Amino acid sequence: MTQQYLSGLVLDGRRVVVVGGGGVAQRRLPRLLESGARIDLVSPSITPTIEGLLGNPALTWIERGYQPGDLDGAWYVVVATDDAAVNDEVSAEAEERRIFCVRSDDRSRATAWTPASGQLGTVTIGVLGGGDHRRSAAVRDSILEGLRTGELAARDAERRPGVYLVGGGPGDPELITVRGRRLLAEADVVVADRLAPQQLLDELHPDVELFDAAKLPRGRAAQQEEINRILVDRGQQGKVVVRLKGGDPYVFGRGFEEALACAAAGVPWTVVPGITSSISVPAVSGIPVTHRGVTHEFTVVSGHIPPSHPDSLVNWDALAQLRGTLVLLMAVENLPAITARLIEGGRPADTPAAAIADGTLPGQQLVTSELAGIAEVMKEHGVGAPAIVVIGNVVEVAAQLAAEQSRAAGQGRPAEPGAGAGQA
Repeated sequence: MTQQYLSGLVLDGRRVVVVGGGGVAQRRLPRLLESGARIDLVSPSITPTIEGLLGNPALTWIERGYQPGDLDGAWYVVVATDDAAVNDEVSAEAEERRIFCVRSDDRSRATAWTPASGQLGTVTIGVLGGGDHRRSAAVRDSILEGLRTGELAARDAERRPGVYLVGGGPGDPELITVRGRRLLAEADVVVADRLAPQQLLDELHPDVELFDAAKLPRGRAAQQEEINRILVDRGQQGKVVVRLKGGDPYVFGRGFEEALACAAAGVPWTVVPGITSSISVPAVSGIPVTHRGVTHEFTVVSGHIPPSHPDSLVNWDALAQLRGTLVLLMAVENLPAITARLIEGGRPADTPAAAIADGTLPGQQLVTSELAGIAEVMKEHGVGAPAIVVIGNVVEVAAQLAAEQSRAAGQGRPAEPGAGAGQA
């Protein structure tokens, strides 16, 4: 078997020619563009996705078939047409000009192979599996996953101290972002909320300094001041500090207050967005917050202050007039007052409503009712905080889906994969 010599090509500002505008070219172009190469794409037609890439000034489409001389000044060639004669012609010219050439149809006649590649920070992984693309990809994925989770000890050489405001997602530890999980593996200090994925804390290195930032509802502001103090203090010590929060750091969290505290103290900080529970929890319960022909908008509102409270910043009367989906966070205690105000403002009392507690977790609960009765139904079924309340006709859409699944099961047909996942 021919042995390959792996090498990292520096293509920044150099001409690369891609012949063919189909699926293979579509897969290769993004990384070539990331490399900084000047790419000439030669093909009489291109896919819609490639057409969308033409806004990048580094990519030029030559709208015709390949012609001799197209490789003038090229440093690298990718041949990706479905015409073997054209592929032979291009690779022969590349061979004559001593230009490395990748062929999608016959690697044995190419002078370069494309490895299964991936990137984590400044580290690029490239794997060649002797022509077995699935094996190459599997090995690459295993290496990247090990680096992301910390199972492989190699850390990014450019590991930067500072404070990282990380969104942990709605609760399931599998729903944190890749970068968030990698930062946990690199952390010296972790300051965690009670709504952050608790299972991830068990994976921390034993030397990590862990602070429990759990706050009860209506907790004293002094607790936030202490959190800010810890972040600033450990950041000034040159440590990697992860502030692990539930959902997204900026969606009804106090992440930006923490960012301001770091900025005022001169501590470097970075926000790492997370999956917000306002969208994800309804989704895993089978409820889309938008649906074609049903709603054109959704509104996310904090219900931690009742409508009559002088500190409330919400225009509840305006919300009552909206026809779209209303998603309430932190509203369990004040839900009776909120639903009454919405009905008083004009939202029909029979508007479908749902409540989901412990979303994405094994103990997830889902109850449905009409707007006028959702608070009482939650009480009857013991559905407490933390819970997401969804108000709108999308809840009825979800009920129709559940009915379709039930009918399909009764007729021995498999239900749609993933539909309604996590319903209790």
